[in-house]
Amino acid sequence: MRRVLGRSRGLFPLRITSCWSLIVAFVLLVPSAWAQPASARGGVTPQDVRDAMDKAVRYLKSQQKPDGSWPEYNEYEAGVTSLVTLALLEAGVPKDDPVIRKAMGSLRNARPDKTYALSLHTMVLCAVDPQADLQLIKSNAARLEGFQLTGGERTGLWSYGDLRGMNTGGDNSNSQFALLALDEAAEHGATVSEQTWRRANLRWSTMQNASGSWGYLPNYPGTGSMTCAGITSMIITSKRLERGDAVIQGDNVDCCVPPQAESSVDKAFDWLARNMTMRTNPSEGGSGGNNLLYYMYGIERVGRLSGRRFIGTHDWYREGAELLISWQDSLDGTWRGTGVVEQGNPLISTSFALLFLAKGRRPVLVSKLRYTANQDWNPHRHDLHNLNRHVESLWDQKMTWQVIDFGSVKTVEDLMQTPVLWISGKQGFQIEPRHEKLLKDYIEAGGFIFAEAGCGGSKFDRDFRAMLKRILPESEFRLLPPDHPVWFAEQPVDAEYAVPLWGLDACCRTSVVYTPKDLSCYWELYSSRSFLEDQNISPKVRDQVKTANAMGANVLAYATGRQLKDKLERVELVTEAGVSDAIDRNVLKIAKIQHLGGSDDAPAALANMLRVAGDQLDFRFSVDKPMVTLSDDSHERYPIMFMHGRRDFGFNSTQREHLKEYLDRGGFLFADSICASPQFTAAFRREMAAIFPETKLEVLPIDHLLLSKEFGGFDITKVTLNDPQTRDGDKAGLKSIRRETSPTLEGLFIDGRLAVVFSPYDLSCAMESGNSLQCEGYTKDDAARIATNILLFAMQQ
Repeated sequence: MRRVLGRSRGLFPLRITSCWSLIVAFVLLVPSAWAQPASARGGVTPQDVRDAMDKAVRYLKSQQKPDGSWPEYNEYEAGVTSLVTLALLEAGVPKDDPVIRKAMGSLRNARPDKTYALSLHTMVLCAVDPQADLQLIKSNAARLEGFQLTGGERTGLWSYGDLRGMNTGGDNSNSQFALLALDEAAEHGATVSEQTWRRANLRWSTMQNASGSWGYLPNYPGTGSMTCAGITSMIITSKRLERGDAVIQGDNVDCCVPPQAESSVDKAFDWLARNMTMRTNPSEGGSGGNNLLYYMYGIERVGRLSGRRFIGTHDWYREGAELLISWQDSLDGTWRGTGVVEQGNPLISTSFALLFLAKGRRPVLVSKLRYTANQDWNPHRHDLHNLNRHVESLWDQKMTWQVIDFGSVKTVEDLMQTPVLWISGKQGFQIEPRHEKLLKDYIEAGGFIFAEAGCGGSKFDRDFRAMLKRILPESEFRLLPPDHPVWFAEQPVDAEYAVPLWGLDACCRTSVVYTPKDLSCYWELYSSRSFLEDQNISPKVRDQVKTANAMGANVLAYATGRQLKDKLERVELVTEAGVSDAIDRNVLKIAKIQHLGGSDDAPAALANMLRVAGDQLDFRFSVDKPMVTLSDDSHERYPIMFMHGRRDFGFNSTQREHLKEYLDRGGFLFADSICASPQFTAAFRREMAAIFPETKLEVLPIDHLLLSKEFGGFDITKVTLNDPQTRDGDKAGLKSIRRETSPTLEGLFIDGRLAVVFSPYDLSCAMESGNSLQCEGYTKDDAARIATNILLFAMQQ
């Protein structure tokens, strides 16, 4: 058996030695318990969803006919083909995939004449190549406008087809699809008359039941699917008709428009919250249950359009995904829902299920913090929606935004569901002490705050600055200079229209960016992709909007590194002590060495490393973070010590002597250079050379056992390194490339034993804040694997 670390010469106390022996025995004897799949621990995982989507995609592709179409339902020309194509696109099938190319060949020759089919046809054209198909999109939009009923008791609705001369029929299901298509068409340059939006808005608002729901027809009992249709239709038409929460007045913008109430939408969400279930389509009339997958597709839509991660207490996407994963046919990958169409046509039912899984899982880019009972937290209701759409176009990635209600936040893990937290207001920022503590923990766990004081909100400015001083008293709040990446990470910024940005550095980077000037009201104005081409808008206002969009995109690129978490990825922060022995003493603690080079600049990094290592062992380490100075003997009780930093430092003679004795007697030191800091790297190498002049740090060879699975870890002979690129002059865009390589780990050997392992490339920031555009180091997943291997190796020498 390998020598147990620390047992020679009696360095560590007996109780630690005994526990340490038990750990090693556990590691050596019970390898089968090391790695449980996440699904075994409960809850649907991102991989579960990916697997289910892959099965569904294979099934839908297999049913395509030679001409590129899919078997249609009744007389709805191009209806099923459009729906299936949309589902495949949302599931990530590339636009140049042969299946999509064949489908588009069929669809471009189709001329659907039914509302459902024509609407879906329009949405596909907008999704694939809207510029190439713009004339067809405009033609479809004009036809859809012509289908709207303009007389009778159902004025403003759509029926199954062209019934203009009859002014009869009209239902809420057809109508929502028509509005979805017209909204997409308008986004890409089609002209839709104000009267079309107005007729629809009036009809939907007058059809809402007193309970807040909508039914299939006026005065029908409310159902979940039709209430979702009502919310969708009111959001779309209100957006098209309202003046918005910012108003252009010539060359100026009024950013301080009083917010408008959305009582019909709020009432509908209250109804959904009371009746919410993901196992049936709820109904007031007791006849619910039909069209479950159609209802789930509606839930996805309203959750995404409104930015709501939760409807009532329901995490709608997680609950829906869990149902669909368990319900999918394991053989052919299909779903069959409830009701005649969903049960009888697996193409339709599978497409609805795939649309829910694909669109609902879009990663969250940014969240808006709701911290007041009034609307001061939300002065510009469409700001993040519009900014998200702008960033989507830059990154060529589908993303979403959401609202986080502080009243519902219980733990920092709730906040960590979002990489960036947007905070806006003008009347002040008074929050409870427990909420201040949550924001502090959020930042220290790698979160990012982006904030503004709108409309000259001097009270918000004062309160926000004071709050930051309370929660992070040692961090400097400073005006960010022109060479900071927030000014160029994604797009160039016109200095004439830029607003000042203040920043606070914490945890490897600037973690708070704040402006005391209006920014979000210019995002509010960016209502469509054609906005910046509108010749009726003042050139000055266009430039202000472009600048605001660029600043928002730069901050989000800097904050996220353009790497977003899967929506189902559970955020688990280690906050409790590790496994204890019979008298409640922790089995293992790892000490952190204190020095003047930024010894705690990534405070959550070690805890996250220990969590990953503990998961690999199915064993919880202690995450207490004892700091030792090496000036006394307090470090001797720890078999492993860790250190990192980002600045120059030096040990005194006593500290050097103590560290040498510790390592000579069997201790182990693990270190990394935060963001590959050249200053810290040089200082660490200098200190090791001073302490051990007869040996030196050397790069571990590729065949060293530490890089293998030998000790229950991972094969890390190939990893991915994030390599930031030097800016090209004054050009905007902070870029990094990722390249596969073998890890560079330097080791120091004492009498043939590996006693020190040092990574000159970053591990800590990756483990704390995720992937950074500025950090030269390993990706988060590989940093976790490298750290795990080092810790497991240290335990078993």
